[in-house]
Amino acid sequence: MRVRSVLHLQGYLLLFCAFFMLPSVPWAFYYSEKSWPQLLLSAGITAAAGFALLRFTDLNEHLRLREGFAVVSFAWLLFSSFGALPYWLTGSIPNLTDALFETVSGFTTTGASILADIEALPHGVLFWRSMTHWIGGIGIVVMSLTILPLLGVGGMQLYKVEAAGPTADKLTPRIAETAKILCGVYVALTLFQTLLLLLGGMELFDALCTSFGTVASGGFSPRNASIAHYQSSYIEWVVILFMLAAGTNFALHFRFATGHLRSYWQDREFHLFLGSILAATLCVLFGAWHLYDDKGQAVRESLFTVASLHTTTGFGLADYEAWTANAQFALLLAMMIGGSAGSTAGGLKVIRVYLLFKHLASEFTRLLHPQALAPIRLRKQAVPANVVTEVLGFVGIYGVGLFAGTLLLTATGVDWVSSLSAVVSTLSGVGPGMNALGPFDNYGWLEPAAKWVLMGCMLLGRLEFFSLLILLSPAYWRR
Repeated sequence: MRVRSVLHLQGYLLLFCAFFMLPSVPWAFYYSEKSWPQLLLSAGITAAAGFALLRFTDLNEHLRLREGFAVVSFAWLLFSSFGALPYWLTGSIPNLTDALFETVSGFTTTGASILADIEALPHGVLFWRSMTHWIGGIGIVVMSLTILPLLGVGGMQLYKVEAAGPTADKLTPRIAETAKILCGVYVALTLFQTLLLLLGGMELFDALCTSFGTVASGGFSPRNASIAHYQSSYIEWVVILFMLAAGTNFALHFRFATGHLRSYWQDREFHLFLGSILAATLCVLFGAWHLYDDKGQAVRESLFTVASLHTTTGFGLADYEAWTANAQFALLLAMMIGGSAGSTAGGLKVIRVYLLFKHLASEFTRLLHPQALAPIRLRKQAVPANVVTEVLGFVGIYGVGLFAGTLLLTATGVDWVSSLSAVVSTLSGVGPGMNALGPFDNYGWLEPAAKWVLMGCMLLGRLEFFSLLILLSPAYWRR
């Protein structure tokens, strides 16, 4: 592997990270907080590390897929390490493990927090906390694809590794143009939601942080009570709308905006995504209906909670632990399924679950009619066998990760319900879990070993397992 080229690219990515640390400094000044020197120092240290990598390495060759795996995986690890500096240097989170946990959770858009009192943090640090979501949501590498082609780096190798879902949806022949389009959609959704939240009476700081957490499917809120803090049905409906938008394939948004008005209607995965949201909401509503005098509130909070967990955003509004067991189980399934391919949501992805069931139906047909041809079709085209194999492999390794993570977490003394839900939540990038890790609880009470296990789950889930696990293979490092 061309290690010097991989490290050289990490230098550019660290400069990218340092640049995005800077917007938190003006907020520290605006709120007359004394955290701005540490925020500047964090950006300075990160930039210095980036310049050092650029100075002592070189980029002589084009990237292969082998290097693409390393660039993507190391980018998330480096961003998580240097991204913890603002928490640690300001003393907001003095424990290094906790600072890393919060940062990994931010960049992987998980939204699991160790903080018991979020509002006690300086505004500059809170803004950086939400910014980690926003950077991680579109993907560190996908955003950098707009720059790397200028350096003579092949972008498709990175895009194949970073793109979520069984297929990478190229909107244009040139990968840099595709990346720019996706970033443009991402920024447009963020600005539009911020404007709508401002119209609802939310302050600019809260509106930006909430939009960062929504469009990234992250869930970090600047308030202890999350969205429940604002006590506004208008704000809740706005957040619901944009959570659903963030959980939808961004390519559909672009095509709709450019005149293809039937783009949503013609997409099978979008139909399944909305159908799954509706089915889960009805199931949850059945279990929560009797707890509400205001039935309109029951509908709104049920839909909000399903949208929040199904899109792996993780914002809190209702205490779903007070709902019936079947409602909570429906929410757990929604967390596992996640959003659409090509969205910022995590989880198995709707399209994978659909292809899994199509494969099972095909196998039943073959059992009944051994000579029959039963191809799996998507958008009226036969799905290649290698794609089906990849889907089955991903579902299988997700199950192995779920079993192993739960086993390790229970070994630290956590009850099995909390452990199972926490591993599902971190593998899918949701945030809240069940039982002792519910929507208004935090992860701060866990043992350090449990936090490291969950950090591993966050990274594995965000990188969709194979991109990170392949680095552990001896064959990967052979020439």
